[in-house]
Order: sequence, then C-alpha cells, then structure tokens
Amino acid sequence: MTKNKISRKQFHRLDPDYERPLYQLPNKIKARIIKKLRFLYGEQGAEIWFPELERIMSVYYAHKTEHMIAWEKTYKAAERFSEKDAILITYGDLIRGKREKPLELMVDLCKTYLKDAFNVLHILPFFPYSSDRGFAVLDFKEVDPQLGTWEDILNLKDDFQLMFDGVFNHVSSKSRWFQEFLNQNPDYIDFFTVFSTKEGISPDHLKLITRPRTSEVLTQFKTLYGPRLVWTTFSQDQIDLNYKNPRVLLKMVEILLTYVRRGADIIRLDAVTYLWEELGTSCAHLDQSHVIIKLFRDILDAVAPHVALITETNVMHKDNIRYFGNGRDEAQMVYNFALPPLVLHAFQTANTTTLTQWAKNLGINSDTTTYFNFLDSHDGIGVTAARGILPDEEIEMMALRVLEHGGYISYKDNGDGTMSPYEFNITWYSAINREDAKEENDAEAVIEQKHTRSINRTTLSKKYLLSALDDPDSNIYQVASGLIRLIRKRIKEKSFHPNAAQRVLSITEKVFAVLRTSRDNSECILAVTNVSNARQELAIDLKQCEIEFDNCIDILTNKTFTAKEGKLRLILAPYDIVWLKGNV
Repeated sequence: MTKNKISRKQFHRLDPDYERPLYQLPNKIKARIIKKLRFLYGEQGAEIWFPELERIMSVYYAHKTEHMIAWEKTYKAAERFSEKDAILITYGDLIRGKREKPLELMVDLCKTYLKDAFNVLHILPFFPYSSDRGFAVLDFKEVDPQLGTWEDILNLKDDFQLMFDGVFNHVSSKSRWFQEFLNQNPDYIDFFTVFSTKEGISPDHLKLITRPRTSEVLTQFKTLYGPRLVWTTFSQDQIDLNYKNPRVLLKMVEILLTYVRRGADIIRLDAVTYLWEELGTSCAHLDQSHVIIKLFRDILDAVAPHVALITETNVMHKDNIRYFGNGRDEAQMVYNFALPPLVLHAFQTANTTTLTQWAKNLGINSDTTTYFNFLDSHDGIGVTAARGILPDEEIEMMALRVLEHGGYISYKDNGDGTMSPYEFNITWYSAINREDAKEENDAEAVIEQKHTRSINRTTLSKKYLLSALDDPDSNIYQVASGLIRLIRKRIKEKSFHPNAAQRVLSITEKVFAVLRTSRDNSECILAVTNVSNARQELAIDLKQCEIEFDNCIDILTNKTFTAKEGKLRLILAPYDIVWLKGNV
C-alpha cells in the first residue's frame, strides 16, 4: 500500500474538533447511501436512519486533523497497491515473554526482523473474547488487556500499515449486547435473529441454508421471559447479528470508523458471506450482504478514502469474486481462496494442469482492485473455493493425504444429510512436506483445546523464537529467512506490481510458469516453479510463448541465461524456482 506521507501522530485527534464546520457529505455519495438504505429498510427506514448515519460520519470527521484532510486530497486510489506490498498475518499473542506484554514483543520483533520485507501487519482479532481465538468478540472497541493497549497497536504505525478484523457477522454470547438480550432489554431484543421454537424454520428451509459447520443453526438460551432460539452460523458462542435491525448496522458503522481512528488502513470483513438471514434462501452471499459491504465502501470513500476493505468469503470462486462488485463499489481486495487448495493439489500430485488452467482465466475488473493471495491461514486450508474447479474425488484424495500428514478435516453440512470437507486443518509446512519430515503441526493444542483449528495456532515463547531465528539449522530460521529473501527480491521488481500484465504459460505439467510484464512494458519476469521431486529439463520456445527477450538473469541466483535457436533451456532441481528477468 502507498506509504503515508505524514506521521501517525498527524492523522487523528484524540478529541473531536467541533469548532470546525460540520462535515458535508458529497451529494453523489449521499445519493448512493440513501439508495442502499432504501433497499435494506424501505423508503421510510432510509428517511429515519440516514440522519443518524450522517451524524456518525460527522463525528468521525471531527477527529481528523487538518494534515490528514489535506493529505487525503492528494490520495490516488489507483496507487493504493504496489509490488512493495506484503502482508504478515499474526496473532497478537503469538509471542509470549516473562515480563513484556505480547503486543510490546510484537512491536520489537517486527521492527527488528520484518520492516524491510513486510509493509502491512494484520493482527488477528486483538479484542477481549470468549472463544475461537478472538473471533467471539466481547467488546469491539477495546484491546484485550492481556495483549496490550491501543497505544501498542498505534506504535506499529511508524513502520507498517495495519489491517484490523471487522468481526461484524457475530458477537460473543458473553458480550454485553447478548447479555442485555437475555435480560430482554427492549433496546437489544432485535439485535439477533430469534425464534420461539425450532418449528420456526421448516425442514425445507433448513436444507437450503449454506453453512460451514455441522452444528445446529439454532442454539437455545434461557432469557428473562423464557427460552429463545437464536441464529448461530458458526458456534453456540458466536451469535449472529441481525442486520434487519438498522440499529445494528449503525453500531457496526460506528465501530468501523473507530478502527480507522485507531490506525486501520485495511479492514478485513470476517465471514460477511453470512451477514443477512432470509428464510427460503441459502442465507449466504445474499444481495443484502453485498449492499451492506457497498455501504461500508461508500462511507469509507467519503470520510476515509485511504482505507481499503478486504472480504473473507470462503465460498466457491465464482461467488467469491462477486465481492469485487463492479471494481469500484465494493471490496478493493478479496481473499483468493481457490489458490491455496489448487497449489496444494499441484504439489501433492506433481501436476500443475488444473492450477495452470484456472490461473489463465484469473483476472480483476479494475485498476483499484486486486486479489489477496495467500497459501495458508490461521484456520487452515479452505477447499470450498476449489469446488467446481477440482472434481469432488480429487478433493477427497487431498483430504486423505492431509490426514496422512497428521492433519484434520473440518466438514460442513450439505443440507441433504451429507457432509463434505470444508477445510484442511494443518500447517502448510506439514501439508507439503514428506510424512517423515520434522513435525510442525501443534497436535498437543488440538487435544488440549479440543478444536482442530488449534493445530495451526501455536503460541511461541520469546526465548524459543529468538533462539530459532538465530539457528541456521532450525526450520523456523530456514523458512523465515527463505521467505524474507524472496519478498525482498519481489518488492524491488515493477513486473510484480498487481496491475502488471500477466500470462500463465503451459510448458509442462510438472512446472507452473507465469510471465509478468511491467506496466511501462520495459521489463518482464518469467517465474517458473518445479512442483515435482524430480529434475526437470526444459526447452522453452520463446516465439510460441510470446516471450520477447533472448538474454535474462535469474534474480534469485544472479545466474544468466541466453536463448539459442529460439529456445531457452533450463534445468530445475526438485522443487526449484527461477525468476528470469529480461528487458523487452
């Protein structure tokens, strides 16, 4: 992301400045917002609730400094992303020390080891929580005191852009909001989707509901006035919010802008696939959910244009890319969920055919959007996005190989009495390495916490981590140093800009090859990866592949190559990679 030209201290005031004139919402954005409110809540609802939404935006604006307001006038959305962007995803308590708080340790570690490689930090939910390692939020506006403070978060802004989680689909059952519902406080009665009996959802409607879990969609709780059943997409401790109540939407907008004031440059919209429940539908990625995301985008475009939205939507690829909208009205980034399982499949089978064919058709619909490419996450390796790309039997075979490597499989209910793999819970290291490789899965955490996702959520001691980072023989050193070395090379090459031209080449099923050409058409890089455990000898026909250079250098090794008789000859060791740079 574009490096800010002013310091973090000049972005937001601690207290609002109400002596300045009130914020004036541009008429074009005002019309877009009102149109969306009408779609969600009708003509009368839009008339009632728009003034409150405008008030929330005005309060946020009053916290902005004059420096920030002036800087935003020069901000160019098309330059938001560049080849220099690399996002580190981590838990706030990944590192534990004897005296320091985890976020203090995180600040020191990032500034010491990472600031010349990663330029964006995604600290996974750092709020007080009751379960799911942060994704059952007790209080959206507070930092978990066991981790640190808002000041610790802000201290990272001197060296990094920050990405926060907007866990806007659900809230902890122990949260104040839900406790007020249990008390039957009338202000919170409609904050959640509630039924008096299970018969409130017919069996036919239940079959239509798409969920990434096998648990019951309704969970019973005792309230002041008797038992109630509430909608729980993910777990009994994660209560879905009811966006049919406009007060819920307004609360979340206020929280969204609070995160911006606290330093967020990217907001990750967690599980937004399921924001809106409507019986008789799949209750997944409904039009209303898209409209809410677009409304968030309108609000940010109006008062915080430097902040981007990224949607975390683990659904089929064709549905996932819908969250780009028209390229300018919804998320600026979407998680590229199909990439991890397709890359894993390529390495498991030593065959890139499916990955290559899928990647050839991959595109974005504007110069202000891009994919968030990743291979593994704190949850594991989702496989839903690969359905329709890989046959079901191939996904089942992948699952068996994951089990053989010490991992677990999370299943989802298909609504017809059957279940299918939803996610592979395994570390990426264990998933792609041999069965006898040094174990990286945290099997002890799975047993202790009774949650398969814990296999990839290890907490490390400061002493252990620093020792491993200084030991060239340790897995941590080798993986970290190797990855950082690649990132340092990548961020210097304009051919790796997100908007650079890309062509995926079919050379042989044993390698994945992609040609990237810089936006000014002066340079290109041919990146070739051997996904097999065998040596590969290649003779690449430059004319057939429309490659316009004869001489090139592997920027990873500085070895030079010269084509002969129109053929570029390469010898790749098992699992070898080359990044061949040439001038066009």
